[in-house]
This record gives sequence, C-alpha cells and structure tokens, in this order.
Amino acid sequence: MSKLIRGGRVLDPASGLDDMHDLLIEGDKINDLGPPGALDKKLDSVEVIDADGLWVVPGLIDLHTHLREPGEEYKETVLSGSQAAAAGGFTSICCMPNTKPANDNAAVTDLILRRAAEADLVRVFPVGAISQGQKGEMLAEYAELKEAGVVAVSDDGIAVMNSQLMRRALEYAQVFNLPVISHAEDRDLAGDGVMHEGVVSTRLGLREIPSAAEDVMVFRDCSLAELTGGRLHIAHVSSAGAVELVRQFKAKGVQVTAEATPHHFTLTDEALENFDTNLKVNPPIRSSFDLTAIQQGLADGTIDAIATDHAPHSTIEKDVEFDYAAFGMIGLETAFPLTLRLVDQGLLSPLEAIEKLTSNPARIIGVDLGRLTPGLPADVTLIDPNREFTVDVNQSRSKSRNSPFHGWQLRGKTVMVFRDGKVIFTEENTSG
Repeated sequence: MSKLIRGGRVLDPASGLDDMHDLLIEGDKINDLGPPGALDKKLDSVEVIDADGLWVVPGLIDLHTHLREPGEEYKETVLSGSQAAAAGGFTSICCMPNTKPANDNAAVTDLILRRAAEADLVRVFPVGAISQGQKGEMLAEYAELKEAGVVAVSDDGIAVMNSQLMRRALEYAQVFNLPVISHAEDRDLAGDGVMHEGVVSTRLGLREIPSAAEDVMVFRDCSLAELTGGRLHIAHVSSAGAVELVRQFKAKGVQVTAEATPHHFTLTDEALENFDTNLKVNPPIRSSFDLTAIQQGLADGTIDAIATDHAPHSTIEKDVEFDYAAFGMIGLETAFPLTLRLVDQGLLSPLEAIEKLTSNPARIIGVDLGRLTPGLPADVTLIDPNREFTVDVNQSRSKSRNSPFHGWQLRGKTVMVFRDGKVIFTEENTSG
C-alpha cells in the first residue's frame, strides 16, 4: 500500500527544501512531494501518516559504526547494531573493518552483507581495510573488496604509520573510486596515553595523548592526498589544529573531507573528573578550545559530516580501572538529539544539521541516497524535534551500554523510520 506522510516540515538539504510538505511513497520509492493537500488526489488506497509537528528528513546516514561482527558478537552484532541505528533515525550505516578477522577480503565483506540482509533493517555499507590484517605492512586487495561491496577503505582504530603505504593506498583506491578514511594518530606521540594532554590530565594523573598526535597525521595525510589526487576522509576530528589543517587544505583544492562526532562537539576533558571509563575514547575528548574549534568547523563547512563512531564494549572492557579500559562509546541512539543542541545554540540551521547527517555522508561514500527526490529509494525519517526524553542505556537496542550520556535530558526523538518504503522503526518497537 502507498503511504502519504502528511503535514510535516520537510527538510531536504540536497534541494534546499525546508517547508510544510506532504510526501508520497509508492512501493520502495519516493513518488512525489507537494504543499499540504496537493497530493490528496492520489489518496486512493493510501495509508495516511500524520506528521503534524514532525520533521520529515532523508534517512540519516552514519559514516562510522562498529558492528563487531564477526569476532566480538558479545559486544554487538549486525542485527543489534542495525536495531540501534534504526532507533536513532539512521537508514544507512558504514561499518568499520576492525572486526576479528579484519574485513580485508571478500569473505568477511560477504558475511557482513548476508547478516545485514537477514536483519532487513538499515542499509549496511562495509568499509574494507587499508592494509592486510590492518597491520600497516601490505595493502589489502581493493579490487576484491570493491567487487564484494565496500564503499571505502580504512584501518580505523589503528593509524597507518607507514607514509609510503598510505601514499600507495590513496593511489590504489583512486582506481576504484574509493575514499580512504584516515584514523589520524601518530602512535609514537600518543604512546600509551588514555586522555587528552592538558591541565585536567595533569590533575588526574592520567597518561596523556597530545593534540599533536592527531595534527601531524592530518597534515601528512592531507599532503599525501594533495600529492596523489586521492580522496581522503578524516575520521573523528577532535583537535583545533586538525580543523584548521582541513580548512587550509580544502582551500587549496585538495580532495579532503572530515567528520566530527557528537561527543567531541558536546563534551570536554573536564567531564573525565569522575574517571568514567565510558568517556575514554580515541581520539580523546579534548579541551573547550578544541570543542569550540570543532563547532566552528561544523558551522563554516570545514567539517562535512557528523558521524557517531558507535563503539560498543561490554562491562568486561569498561568496568575496570581507567588505564585498562577499552576506548569507545555507543552513540547511534543519541547522535541526532546531541546534534540538535547545535541548532539550539544557533551554530547550525536545521537544514545544515540534517545535511551533515544525510546528503553530505552520501556524497562522501558515493551513494545515491540522502535526498528526498522522486524516484529514489524511500529512505525517510520522521523526528519530533520537541520531544524531550531521558537517556536510559538499559533501553538501548545495542547489546552494549557504554554511553556517558545515561541520565541526560535530551530533545529530539525518532518517531518512525522507512527504508525502501518499509517501516523499520516506530517508537514502540524495531521491526525485523
């Protein structure tokens, strides 16, 4: 049956549309958009969905998710991660290759895609490894990975320290039109640090990771992108220096894009005063100076996308001393309401915020999604921007609970999500 989403505020960054519109879904495609009432002539055998007071936006796209399958299914699976994504308003997610074994070959990619098809929820776009086993020694077979279905390559979680290998990756990936996603971290400078280097780390007595560990690698990788003409994407930007470097290289015409996470534009290292291991992430949560720079980078377009870096861990990895805890936090179900805070602060317009979660991520990975265009797949998310709620990790669809936002009062609730015209999430439950 066709579906008419009626009376919502339609925000479609790709077309610049921000107005009260109705949207008609026929089968798995968007059929038409029009002012309120303009599509009523098509109401025969149509299910009407009342979107009064809701935002109607393209299905959100996350460039940076860890699904842990294969290898660590006790933390997350493709199914549970897809359920969490749908609950957060996402219809597409890119899953990082640091599985066990690493996604450096078609067999692992095929497994992920089979699990995604079985879940039949969000679109799962695998990201292949830059190097075999993510060891930074030999390039993976990009031809095989591309044919299997990857949309990018990355050694996320482990920086590529060999500059020559990174150069070859940028060159080789061009042949298959794949962006190279950089985990920008000089591991020699980062050492065994566990938090941002600054006044707070000195006060807490925790080992430090300087901003320079990120900055020098962003400079190196941007320089290599300039040299090779390759497409570079900087993951989880956390430092003011990295923001400025991306800005400068973009001004020179280098093909570089960047993402920021909600935790990096929401929190500062002051939050670590209580030694909450859920705040231990890599790159670390940095100073208020860095946070301001990231917010400004989002506002002026230096940072193209907002990505979750959803990194589930069990209590085994998190309920330990801070030094020994694993890096990472979950984030799929809190990403949009935390982004909405930037709108409340006047840093982003609603259309700009949605752009960084839809059309820009789609452009970066080269998929024809993230737009409410007739004829395209009906990936649509309905959001109540005024609905307030309390974050409760015990209600999360993820298998893990490692969120520092438990107990926070947030605003902006996903109401309904369509992928290919199929309802994959409502407030009450996740289908599938």
